[in-house]
Amino acid sequence: MKYFDSHAHYWDDAFKQNGESADQLIDALFSRDVAGIINVGTSPKTSLLAREQAEKHPGMEYAAGIHPTDAQGLSIPLDDAIEEIRAFFRATDGKRPVALGEIGLDYHYDDTDRKKQIRYFDEQLSLAEELNVPVIIHDRDAHADVFDALLRHPRVGGVMHSFSGSAEMALEYARRGWYISFSGTVSFKNARKVTEAAAVVPDDKLLIETDAPYLTPHPYRGQRNDSGFLVYTNEALAAARGVSPETTARLTLENAKRLFGLK
Repeated sequence: MKYFDSHAHYWDDAFKQNGESADQLIDALFSRDVAGIINVGTSPKTSLLAREQAEKHPGMEYAAGIHPTDAQGLSIPLDDAIEEIRAFFRATDGKRPVALGEIGLDYHYDDTDRKKQIRYFDEQLSLAEELNVPVIIHDRDAHADVFDALLRHPRVGGVMHSFSGSAEMALEYARRGWYISFSGTVSFKNARKVTEAAAVVPDDKLLIETDAPYLTPHPYRGQRNDSGFLVYTNEALAAARGVSPETTARLTLENAKRLFGLK
Protein backbone atom coordinates (compact mmCIF):
# COMPACT_ATOMS: atom_id res chain seq x y z
CA MET A 1 0.00 0.00 0.00
CA LYS A 2 1.01 3.59 -0.67
CA TYR A 3 0.03 6.47 1.61
CA PHE A 4 -0.36 10.20 0.97
CA ASP A 5 0.51 12.49 3.86
CA SER A 6 -1.68 15.52 3.26
CA HIS A 7 -0.15 17.62 6.06
CA ALA A 8 3.35 17.66 7.57
CA HIS A 9 6.00 20.16 8.71
CA TYR A 10 9.41 18.77 7.79
CA TRP A 11 11.08 22.16 8.25
CA ASP A 12 10.40 21.90 12.00
CA ASP A 13 13.40 21.85 14.35
CA ALA A 14 12.29 18.44 15.60
CA PHE A 15 13.82 17.01 12.41
CA LYS A 16 17.20 18.64 13.06
CA GLN A 17 18.09 16.97 16.36
CA ASN A 18 21.17 14.82 17.02
CA GLY A 19 22.76 15.62 13.68
CA GLU A 20 19.87 14.15 11.73
CA SER A 21 19.04 15.17 8.18
CA ALA A 22 15.40 15.78 7.30
CA ASP A 23 16.33 15.24 3.65
CA GLN A 24 17.64 11.73 4.36
CA LEU A 25 14.49 10.87 6.28
CA ILE A 26 12.26 12.17 3.49
CA ASP A 27 14.15 10.19 0.85
CA ALA A 28 13.85 7.04 2.97
CA LEU A 29 10.09 7.52 3.38
CA PHE A 30 9.57 7.91 -0.37
CA SER A 31 11.63 4.78 -1.00
CA ARG A 32 9.20 2.78 1.15
CA ASP A 33 5.44 3.29 1.22
CA VAL A 34 4.90 7.07 1.05
CA ALA A 35 3.49 8.27 -2.26
CA GLY A 36 3.25 11.98 -1.51
CA ILE A 37 3.65 14.65 1.16
CA ILE A 38 2.31 18.18 1.47
CA ASN A 39 4.91 20.18 3.43
CA VAL A 40 2.91 22.93 5.10
CA GLY A 41 4.20 26.39 6.02
CA THR A 42 2.88 28.43 8.94
CA SER A 43 4.47 31.84 8.23
CA PRO A 44 6.32 33.54 5.38
CA LYS A 45 9.61 32.23 6.81
CA THR A 46 8.54 28.61 7.27
CA SER A 47 6.69 28.62 3.95
CA LEU A 48 10.02 29.42 2.31
CA LEU A 49 11.63 26.53 4.18
CA ALA A 50 8.80 24.25 3.08
CA ARG A 51 9.33 25.28 -0.55
CA GLU A 52 13.08 24.68 -0.36
CA GLN A 53 12.52 21.14 0.91
CA ALA A 54 9.78 20.42 -1.63
CA GLU A 55 12.07 21.46 -4.46
CA LYS A 56 14.57 18.80 -3.39
CA HIS A 57 12.16 15.86 -3.29
CA PRO A 58 9.99 14.54 -6.13
CA GLY A 59 6.66 13.65 -4.57
CA MET A 60 6.76 16.45 -2.02
CA GLU A 61 4.65 19.57 -2.60
CA TYR A 62 4.14 22.50 -0.28
CA ALA A 63 1.59 24.99 1.03
CA ALA A 64 2.20 28.61 2.05
CA GLY A 65 0.22 30.50 4.64
CA ILE A 66 0.11 32.10 8.08
CA HIS A 67 -1.00 29.94 11.00
CA PRO A 68 -3.13 31.71 13.63
CA THR A 69 -0.47 31.20 16.31
CA ASP A 70 2.24 32.61 14.04
CA ALA A 71 0.00 35.57 13.25
CA GLN A 72 0.07 36.48 16.94
CA GLY A 73 3.82 37.07 16.80
CA LEU A 74 4.23 38.79 13.43
CA SER A 75 5.54 42.34 13.76
CA ILE A 76 5.07 43.40 10.13
CA PRO A 77 1.78 44.95 8.97
CA LEU A 78 -0.98 42.60 7.87
CA ASP A 79 -0.89 43.84 4.26
CA ASP A 80 2.85 43.17 4.03
CA ALA A 81 2.45 39.67 5.44
CA ILE A 82 -0.32 38.86 2.96
CA GLU A 83 1.82 40.19 0.13
CA GLU A 84 4.64 37.85 1.14
CA ILE A 85 2.27 34.89 0.92
CA ARG A 86 0.87 36.09 -2.43
CA ALA A 87 4.43 36.18 -3.80
CA PHE A 88 4.79 32.40 -3.39
CA PHE A 89 1.86 31.87 -5.74
CA ARG A 90 3.08 34.48 -8.23
CA ALA A 91 6.65 33.17 -8.42
CA THR A 92 7.96 32.56 -11.93
CA ASP A 93 10.74 30.19 -10.84
CA GLY A 94 10.69 27.15 -8.57
CA LYS A 95 7.69 25.28 -7.25
CA ARG A 96 4.47 27.09 -6.51
CA PRO A 97 2.29 26.07 -3.56
CA VAL A 98 -0.54 23.61 -4.15
CA ALA A 99 -2.61 25.19 -1.36
CA LEU A 100 -2.84 28.23 0.90
CA GLY A 101 -2.25 27.18 4.47
CA GLU A 102 -2.07 26.48 7.20
CA ILE A 103 -4.60 29.14 8.13
CA GLY A 104 -7.48 29.33 10.57
CA LEU A 105 -8.23 30.03 14.23
CA ASP A 106 -6.80 28.68 17.49
CA TYR A 107 -8.54 29.63 20.73
CA HIS A 108 -6.85 27.02 22.93
CA TYR A 109 -4.92 29.55 25.03
CA ASP A 110 -6.47 32.31 27.12
CA ASP A 111 -4.05 35.01 25.93
CA THR A 112 -5.11 34.63 22.29
CA ASP A 113 -5.80 37.84 20.35
CA ARG A 114 -8.91 36.56 18.64
CA LYS A 115 -9.60 39.74 16.67
CA LYS A 116 -6.12 39.64 15.13
CA GLN A 117 -6.49 35.95 14.25
CA ILE A 118 -9.83 36.59 12.56
CA ARG A 119 -8.38 39.48 10.52
CA TYR A 120 -5.53 37.29 9.27
CA PHE A 121 -7.94 34.43 8.56
CA ASP A 122 -10.36 36.60 6.58
CA GLU A 123 -7.60 38.24 4.56
CA GLN A 124 -6.09 34.88 3.63
CA LEU A 125 -9.48 33.48 2.66
CA SER A 126 -9.90 36.51 0.40
CA LEU A 127 -6.46 35.79 -1.06
CA ALA A 128 -7.50 32.19 -1.75
CA GLU A 129 -10.55 33.51 -3.60
CA GLU A 130 -8.32 35.81 -5.65
CA LEU A 131 -5.86 33.02 -6.49
CA ASN A 132 -8.48 30.26 -6.86
CA VAL A 133 -6.49 27.80 -4.74
CA PRO A 134 -7.57 25.36 -2.01
CA VAL A 135 -6.94 26.20 1.63
CA ILE A 136 -5.77 24.11 4.58
CA ILE A 137 -7.78 25.00 7.67
CA HIS A 138 -6.58 24.87 11.28
CA ASP A 139 -9.51 24.84 13.75
CA ARG A 140 -8.68 24.40 17.43
CA ASP A 141 -11.42 25.19 19.92
CA ALA A 142 -12.87 27.70 17.45
CA HIS A 143 -15.49 25.71 15.55
CA ALA A 144 -18.21 28.38 15.42
CA ASP A 145 -15.95 31.25 14.33
CA VAL A 146 -14.19 29.11 11.70
CA PHE A 147 -17.53 28.08 10.24
CA ASP A 148 -18.75 31.70 10.22
CA ALA A 149 -15.58 32.86 8.45
CA LEU A 150 -15.98 30.19 5.77
CA LEU A 151 -19.61 31.25 5.29
CA ARG A 152 -18.28 34.75 4.51
CA HIS A 153 -16.14 33.21 1.74
CA PRO A 154 -18.41 30.63 0.08
CA ARG A 155 -16.22 30.28 -3.02
CA VAL A 156 -13.29 28.95 -0.99
CA GLY A 157 -12.75 25.21 -0.59
CA GLY A 158 -10.09 22.86 0.68
CA VAL A 159 -9.46 20.64 3.68
CA MET A 160 -10.25 20.71 7.38
CA HIS A 161 -6.92 19.54 8.74
CA SER A 162 -6.64 17.13 11.72
CA PHE A 163 -10.41 17.25 12.13
CA SER A 164 -11.64 17.48 15.73
CA GLY A 165 -15.30 18.37 15.30
CA SER A 166 -18.44 16.29 15.53
CA ALA A 167 -19.81 13.81 13.01
CA GLU A 168 -22.59 16.28 12.23
CA MET A 169 -20.06 19.03 11.53
CA ALA A 170 -18.01 16.71 9.30
CA LEU A 171 -21.08 15.88 7.25
CA GLU A 172 -21.99 19.57 6.89
CA TYR A 173 -18.51 20.47 5.68
CA ALA A 174 -18.49 17.53 3.27
CA ARG A 175 -21.91 18.60 1.97
CA ARG A 176 -20.35 21.98 1.17
CA GLY A 177 -17.51 20.31 -0.73
CA TRP A 178 -14.81 20.31 1.94
CA TYR A 179 -12.35 17.47 2.43
CA ILE A 180 -11.85 16.12 5.95
CA SER A 181 -8.39 14.97 7.05
CA PHE A 182 -7.67 12.72 10.02
CA SER A 183 -4.36 12.64 11.89
CA GLY A 184 -3.04 10.25 14.53
CA THR A 185 -5.79 11.41 16.90
CA VAL A 186 -8.18 8.99 15.19
CA SER A 187 -6.17 6.19 16.84
CA PHE A 188 -6.32 7.64 20.37
CA LYS A 189 -8.42 5.63 22.80
CA ASN A 190 -10.12 8.74 24.20
CA ALA A 191 -11.02 10.22 20.79
CA ARG A 192 -14.58 8.94 20.45
CA LYS A 193 -15.82 12.10 18.73
CA VAL A 194 -13.07 11.91 16.12
CA THR A 195 -13.74 8.24 15.34
CA GLU A 196 -17.46 8.97 15.03
CA ALA A 197 -16.67 11.69 12.49
CA ALA A 198 -14.25 9.41 10.65
CA ALA A 199 -17.01 6.85 10.24
CA VAL A 200 -19.37 9.14 8.32
CA VAL A 201 -17.19 11.24 5.97
CA PRO A 202 -18.05 10.39 2.34
CA ASP A 203 -15.46 8.29 0.51
CA ASP A 204 -14.57 11.09 -1.90
CA LYS A 205 -13.86 13.64 0.88
CA LEU A 206 -11.52 11.58 3.06
CA LEU A 207 -7.82 12.35 3.71
CA ILE A 208 -5.13 11.24 6.16
CA GLU A 209 -2.14 13.14 7.52
CA THR A 210 0.57 13.12 10.15
CA ASP A 211 0.84 16.78 11.17
CA ALA A 212 4.46 15.67 11.68
CA PRO A 213 6.28 16.08 13.98
CA TYR A 214 3.11 16.14 16.10
CA LEU A 215 0.12 13.86 16.83
CA THR A 216 1.89 10.51 16.50
CA PRO A 217 -0.65 7.68 16.39
CA HIS A 218 -1.05 4.90 18.93
CA PRO A 219 0.98 2.84 19.88
CA TYR A 220 3.79 5.41 19.40
CA ARG A 221 1.97 8.41 20.86
CA GLY A 222 4.44 10.84 22.41
CA GLN A 223 7.25 10.14 19.97
CA ARG A 224 8.21 12.43 17.11
CA ASN A 225 5.89 11.78 14.20
CA ASP A 226 6.79 11.27 10.53
CA SER A 227 5.06 9.93 7.44
CA GLY A 228 6.21 6.41 8.21
CA PHE A 229 3.56 6.26 10.93
CA LEU A 230 0.72 6.78 8.45
CA VAL A 231 0.18 3.02 8.43
CA TYR A 232 -1.21 3.22 11.99
CA THR A 233 -3.43 6.22 11.29
CA ASN A 234 -4.74 4.49 8.18
CA GLU A 235 -5.48 1.30 10.11
CA ALA A 236 -7.41 3.24 12.76
CA LEU A 237 -9.34 5.12 10.10
CA ALA A 238 -10.23 1.86 8.32
CA ALA A 239 -11.40 0.33 11.61
CA ALA A 240 -13.62 3.35 12.34
CA ARG A 241 -15.22 2.98 8.90
CA GLY A 242 -15.48 -0.82 8.94
CA VAL A 243 -13.44 -1.28 5.75
CA SER A 244 -10.02 -2.65 4.86
CA PRO A 245 -6.85 -0.57 5.27
CA GLU A 246 -6.28 -1.06 1.53
CA THR A 247 -9.56 0.73 0.87
CA THR A 248 -8.77 3.81 2.96
CA ALA A 249 -5.20 4.00 1.67
CA ARG A 250 -6.45 3.99 -1.92
CA LEU A 251 -9.26 6.50 -1.29
CA THR A 252 -7.09 8.99 0.59
CA LEU A 253 -4.36 8.82 -2.05
CA GLU A 254 -6.83 9.44 -4.89
CA ASN A 255 -8.56 12.24 -2.98
CA ALA A 256 -5.29 14.03 -2.17
CA LYS A 257 -4.27 13.98 -5.81
CA ARG A 258 -7.64 15.42 -6.82
CA LEU A 259 -7.72 18.16 -4.18
CA PHE A 260 -4.17 19.37 -4.80
CA GLY A 261 -4.25 18.95 -8.59
CA LEU A 262 -1.51 16.34 -8.73
CA LYS A 263 -0.83 13.72 -11.41
